Amino acid sequence: MVVGLGNPGLEFENTRHNAGFMFIDRLVTQKFLFKFGSFYSRFEFEGEDLIFLKPQTFMNSSGMAVCEFMRYYKIPSKNLILVFDDIFLPVGKIRIRKNGLSGGHNGVKSVINNCGTEDFIRIRIGVGEKPNTSWDLADWVLSRFNENDLMQLDVAFKSAESALKLILHKQIERAMNNFN
Repeated sequence: MVVGLGNPGLEFENTRHNAGFMFIDRLVTQKFLFKFGSFYSRFEFEGEDLIFLKPQTFMNSSGMAVCEFMRYYKIPSKNLILVFDDIFLPVGKIRIRKNGLSGGHNGVKSVINNCGTEDFIRIRIGVGEKPNTSWDLADWVLSRFNENDLMQLDVAFKSAESALKLILHKQIERAMNNFN
């Protein structure tokens, strides 16, 4: 299962915090269905039967919807790939991790707390650091990308898609070596 994190609603479209949703939207060409508080699409991708998920529970409660899908479809945590924004990476860069802590990201923290495990793969999409200390962090992650950022974000999405393909073919080490 590939989960993009973000916030629902038009007011949050194309904001930094919705990089995970934006990545999922890039990959899914089918119509989304709605179940367990999430938009989802299920289809074969790279020879794997995958669920692509966009929780509609808001970022800080993402774990409720993610874990509900995992329980219902009996998906082990090692088969979860979480895609989300990272304010510590420049726009256009990605990082991949096999597991670990939340790194302060509330959506990841919610998944860890609700699912009871840190054992899932993460693809972090760089959305850039706050330009100065006067910006509130919430205002920064809820700000929209400018045109240059969107071009760099496209580069990140291409890298993330290539990394996802490697991960699905059991080549996570190679994905980490190529993109970290």
